[in-house]
Amino acid sequence: MIGRLRGIIIEKQPPEVVIEAGGLGYEVQMPMSCFYELPEPGKEVTIATHFVVREDAQLLYGFNKKSERDLFREVIKANGVGPKLGLAILSAMTASQFVLCVENEDVTTLVKIPGVGKKTAERLLVEMKDRLKGWGEGDLLTPALDTAASQAQPMVSAQNRAEDEAVSALVALGYKPQMASKVVAQVAQEGMQSETIIREALRSMV
Repeated sequence: MIGRLRGIIIEKQPPEVVIEAGGLGYEVQMPMSCFYELPEPGKEVTIATHFVVREDAQLLYGFNKKSERDLFREVIKANGVGPKLGLAILSAMTASQFVLCVENEDVTTLVKIPGVGKKTAERLLVEMKDRLKGWGEGDLLTPALDTAASQAQPMVSAQNRAEDEAVSALVALGYKPQMASKVVAQVAQEGMQSETIIREALRSMV
């Protein structure tokens, strides 16, 4: 089991980041709520990880805080919720927002996430209600730093690439290509980084 990873960020392609540690490059999928806080390539980062082994793949999921990983593990225990859907849920909202969503029994917000129908949302709220007791305080609710997302690059030539990356990330999270392209076109502004576009796109759909 790989539970923690410290190394240098080699590549960032939302929602995946490649981290070099001990001469190996680890491909790690991260919820966008965590991805926004990552430093730029070339910088060192330490993340908590969740390792999934399937017959056809070995997948590594990363989180900036151990509490975020713990919440992810609770979410994927719910009936009908796997790692991919857990990634989509914690990309559409932060860990603290999800906790509040469960506490408020907010089905309406959950069903806007790709892959979450009304029955899945209702079941998720019921199953998570007891599991999340005591999660409302402390590290889990620490505001995101948003450092990576708050810095807009003025390079106009990179605008199309940023928008393409945003669309690809949304598709990877389960959104249909047509919907992803439409929303990105609506929220993208000149100089925005891909992470910022993704964040604004997800906000507009939840």
